[in-house]
Amino acid sequence: MTRFTVGLMFAAAALSAPACGHSDAATAAADGEAIQAKTPEGPVSLDQKMLAAIRIEPVVEREIADAFAVAGKVQFDEERVARIVVPLGGQVIDLRVKVGDAVRRGDALCAINSREAAASVGEYIEARKDVELAEKTAAMTEDLFAHEAASRIAMQQAQSDFAKARSRAARTEESLRVLGLNPRDDLAEFNGRLPITAPLTGIVIDRRVTAGQFVQSDGTPIMTIADLSTVWVIGDVFERDLQRVSPGQTASITTAAYPGETFHGRVNYISDSIDAATRTAKVRVSVANPGGRLKPEMFASVSLDLEAHNRVMLVPADAVFTEDGRAFVYTEVGSGTFARRAVDVAQSEGPLRRVLAGLRPGDRVVVDGALLLRQREQRRAG
Repeated sequence: MTRFTVGLMFAAAALSAPACGHSDAATAAADGEAIQAKTPEGPVSLDQKMLAAIRIEPVVEREIADAFAVAGKVQFDEERVARIVVPLGGQVIDLRVKVGDAVRRGDALCAINSREAAASVGEYIEARKDVELAEKTAAMTEDLFAHEAASRIAMQQAQSDFAKARSRAARTEESLRVLGLNPRDDLAEFNGRLPITAPLTGIVIDRRVTAGQFVQSDGTPIMTIADLSTVWVIGDVFERDLQRVSPGQTASITTAAYPGETFHGRVNYISDSIDAATRTAKVRVSVANPGGRLKPEMFASVSLDLEAHNRVMLVPADAVFTEDGRAFVYTEVGSGTFARRAVDVAQSEGPLRRVLAGLRPGDRVVVDGALLLRQREQRRAG
């Protein structure tokens, strides 16, 4: 190889080296700019018109009761459930209600056409006539005895017959009351149709008969009525936590069906035994249920309030947004200027979030309008 050839090779290498270095630096710079563009930096400023579309509130500390949560399920309040059974066998007639109907106490549900009912009414009417006759006979015999026209034995026999007649009439009267009939009503025209009425105000949640069906008085309910104005929420508490639960303790109920809404109740029962398999005890919370919104068998979270109180920082749930698994809020850093700040919040249901880290009392946080600020950030990054 000649010296001329070698010189050309060194010259070419010298010329190519700066070009490669310039290309690598440009690529790295472009990548850095792309990464920087993806990450919002610096505060965001809004004009007066945009400021009118957001709402800012200061972070404040509040004293709240400490609590711990358990899983639960909504159940009927068994004290407000009536399972309707027929006192006598017969045919269902005049069926007036179906599942979902609202009824009031004393409303007619249906009637049972029963020969036994007609026989019971007939026996009562005969017993009342026997009482009237026995009463007159006893009075007359006592008068005769007073005038020495009747023996003492005859008077005592008449009094005994009167007592027996009254006893029989009382038994037949009680039988009518068990059947739901009023002995004071005019029963002379009773046709054997035994009315079945609602024992409480509520909703028909189950009906197991149809018109014309024959039923037996075997204790099987023909329908069920429930008053859903109050329900029970049954939770499972581990035995290690039982010392933290007591009757009368307040509780907050949340459900997936109504996010952001809390129902309130009180513990009214703690089971007397521990489930051997789960090592938990049943805790029952009585909850007011206006409008019947809580449905039996609905899953719920039960937060049991403890006596201890803590001072915590709370922010509205709408103020917190999540990106890449991290939580952020916007804080006011100047007049019309806002910056995002990473925060650590406790996961919970409801309209408020407990702030664990990232904010201090007095910080002014955007509680309504965070979406507008995020759009401004994205527009600036683009």
